[in-house]
Amino acid sequence: MLTETDFIPKSFTKVAKNGTVVWSAPSNIALVKYWGKKPGQIPANPSISFTLSECKTITKLSFEKKEDDGSFTFDFLFEGQPKQSFRPKISTFFERVKKYVPFITQYHFTIDTQNTFPHSSGIASSASGMAALAVNLMSLERLLNPDMTNEYFYQKASFLARLGSGSACRSIKGSVVIWGQHEDTPGSSDLFGVHYTDVNEVFKTYNDTILLVDKGEKQVSSTLGHGLMEGHPYAESRFAQAHENLAAIKQALSTGDVDTFIKITESEALTLHAMMMASQPYFILMKPNTLAIINAIWQYRAKTGVPVCFTLDAGANVHVLYPENVSVKVLQFIKDELICYCQNNQYICDKIGTGANQLI
Repeated sequence: MLTETDFIPKSFTKVAKNGTVVWSAPSNIALVKYWGKKPGQIPANPSISFTLSECKTITKLSFEKKEDDGSFTFDFLFEGQPKQSFRPKISTFFERVKKYVPFITQYHFTIDTQNTFPHSSGIASSASGMAALAVNLMSLERLLNPDMTNEYFYQKASFLARLGSGSACRSIKGSVVIWGQHEDTPGSSDLFGVHYTDVNEVFKTYNDTILLVDKGEKQVSSTLGHGLMEGHPYAESRFAQAHENLAAIKQALSTGDVDTFIKITESEALTLHAMMMASQPYFILMKPNTLAIINAIWQYRAKTGVPVCFTLDAGANVHVLYPENVSVKVLQFIKDELICYCQNNQYICDKIGTGANQLI
């Protein structure tokens, strides 16, 4: 089992003066939710997620060796334009990772990033954005240490991504990813995400249609939301529940038990929102149209037997999950009955993906 010290490089065998690398990294949607964290971006409970395919961040990292190696210097562009508001988050990330990628003070970086989904769509981009930046930095490290194994590359990329945004560690490698130590999952770690491979065929082609109920800014930041679990009256029970649900959903994913998958996935989504409603201060993140969609899905599933379900992130948008073999029926249901609840009738069709991908 790798520890933090294993990610601190001892030496480099090569020199890189300048260059450019480009990676894409996707968003992910948790099935068993991570909510609450310990110092150092350590999760209070383990989680498991589907990696998405189409909702992703594409980041180009250009680097040039400089004379002064004492501080971070970088230019940041979002969709080709300078974006000053993003700089503090990048600076914080660099501070957190410099121990593990000490060469970053030796280069001036130009970070040019864009999302394949609209920035105002209400879909969190921290996971995909930090994951994309992490794999770019690892590409630079691999130039300095060409003997690096692929396993180490992806584990360290996940480790670095976690230090930028906890859930970003689940966007690096694999279609189904577990993050957080779990007694029934050998090799699981609080430090990085682990690709879970014992997945039945039915789940390998799952679809995720994201209904954009509210495209506004998040009412509660992730940092604040996780912080509300400290001293929460139901925190310990929730953390125990997450361990139990992770064991059960792993079994469902392995055996193709769609009914159990649906029960756990929907329960986890509602539990996340219940924890926010029971926090101090308390928040209701769902909108009336969120509830209307949930009720419509339940009624449709009861009436037709089609195995469609929902999950939510910490917001109002609804992720509609379903197997590929019922996609025609579900998409027609979405068009006929659900898009009327979406802001400007907007939704995004996505599916399960494989993780980060190097483009250049």
